[in-house]
Amino acid sequence: MTDTIEFSRDGGVARVALNRPDKLNSFTRQMHAELRDAIGECERDDTIRAVILTGNGRAFCAGQDLADLSFEPGNMTDLGALIHENFNPLIRRLQTLAKPVIGRVHGIAAGAGANLALACDLVLAGRSASFLQAFVNIGLVPDSGGTYFLPHRVGVARAMGLAMLGEKLSAEQAAQWGLIWRCVDDDKLDAEVAALAARLAGMPTRALAASKRAIHAALVSDLSAQLDLERQLQSDLGASHDYAEGVNAFLQKRTPKFEGR
Repeated sequence: MTDTIEFSRDGGVARVALNRPDKLNSFTRQMHAELRDAIGECERDDTIRAVILTGNGRAFCAGQDLADLSFEPGNMTDLGALIHENFNPLIRRLQTLAKPVIGRVHGIAAGAGANLALACDLVLAGRSASFLQAFVNIGLVPDSGGTYFLPHRVGVARAMGLAMLGEKLSAEQAAQWGLIWRCVDDDKLDAEVAALAARLAGMPTRALAASKRAIHAALVSDLSAQLDLERQLQSDLGASHDYAEGVNAFLQKRTPKFEGR
């Protein structure tokens, strides 16, 4: 464990937890640096085949810790630089990580914390959890991918409402709108997340990574480009160990044993 990030693993599943519970896991520069290290470990270690991202204590993440910024006249923190150096690289790494990332959300996910959750591949939230685009309440625009994730997932009208009004969205409503994968009862959240992570860790990791890449690409490309990408990905996967194992298992009527290669 570091000061602000808790990293653990169980078999092929890594658990990365934001660990500033007394501050609702709000971000500081130190936490950004330690989270980068944890994600780097997930990237480098081929035995890690699924990642759970969560927060310790009673919240997922309350966004940026304002106490870590300077508000002195003439020496105010450049928010653009802060985003460029910390939040944007974090979102990009989660989106391109060649392993599935599960966002386990409980309590509040606010500001950049809400969009950190949305950067995960599959988000499971407890029924008492909520998502809040809090930026407008302090005179800012959604960042950390918020202005991208919201309209793509819930449409322009709902995205405008969430961004402009700064009102909490319940986990149940978020699931109904398609903003997250699933809302579950609070007392079942850990079991549901663990089961999903174990399932993903036993699946063909390269195929999961390719699906992730293709779906993200589809949001900004046309059909012709997408068809070309599918051809390329399928050609690559067709030479993989897991493809051969999957086909042989199907023909032999047995359960495949994927190795993530």
